[in-house]
This record gives sequence, structure tokens and C-alpha cells, in this order.
Amino acid sequence: MEGERSFAGSRAGGIEVRAIEVKHLGARMRTDVYRGYNGYVIDAGRYRILFGGDTAITTAFRAIKSSRPIDLAIMPIGAYNPWISNHCTPEQAWRMGNDAGADRFIPVHHQTFQLSREPLLEPIERFHRAAGNATERIVLSRIGQEFSES
Repeated sequence: MEGERSFAGSRAGGIEVRAIEVKHLGARMRTDVYRGYNGYVIDAGRYRILFGGDTAITTAFRAIKSSRPIDLAIMPIGAYNPWISNHCTPEQAWRMGNDAGADRFIPVHHQTFQLSREPLLEPIERFHRAAGNATERIVLSRIGQEFSES
């Protein structure tokens, strides 16, 4: 069932990385059916990070929510038009990050080059609108910005 598959984590030093199944077609050609896809939960000391990978809307992120919050969710927000079956909308990315219990967000998969039909700045503009009065939770919005935990 979607959102219930989690894979064993790996440890490197004090960091643990656990893969989670997301919703995306891994294939690059019609006959290419063997490629996978995932997102990751990274536990690094006091920080817990979610890298949403490349995904369409899914309930997979609900299973990540626990008593220990996600400090930072790195979520994809672009290339949904026309590939909505493989890529989430900005509003869906906001919802999925919140489903995981994310405190802050870094939106990715937008603004680098024209990958799909939506206007170049539409994904980030829609992501900010989805955040409503909580736009301070979006720590990066433009290429070249930096964020540092104080």
C-alpha cells in the first residue's frame, strides 16, 4: 500500500539515512521498468531532515511524522504540468511536508531551467501562497540564497 514501504536505514558516523518509497515513475524510456525512486529521512544528531525526492502526491510522508519533528523538508515543487502523475504541485508539496511534521522547507525542482509547461516562477509563487501566513517557514526561495541555523 502506498506510503507504507520504508527501507532499512544505513549509518555513517553519527548520521542515519532511511529510504522511503515515494510516487514517481523511475523509467526514462517506455521499456525501462526496472528503475526505482525514493525519498530519504536523514537523522543527523539533533537535526532530522526529509528529502522528498521526486514525487507526485502521496501519503508516504504521513508515516514519517513522529514525536521527533522534521527540522527541514526539502520538497519538489515543479514540473507538474503536464507530468502531474509523477510530480506534485506546490500546494501538494506544502501539504506533504506538513504531513511529515516539517518545521521548515526548502523547495526544489524549480527555477533552474524550463522543464515543463508552467511558467518558470509559478511553482515558487504558488508555494508561497500555499504557505499563507507561514512563509517564514520557507527558508530558501531563489537560486543562490543561503540559510544557516542560528
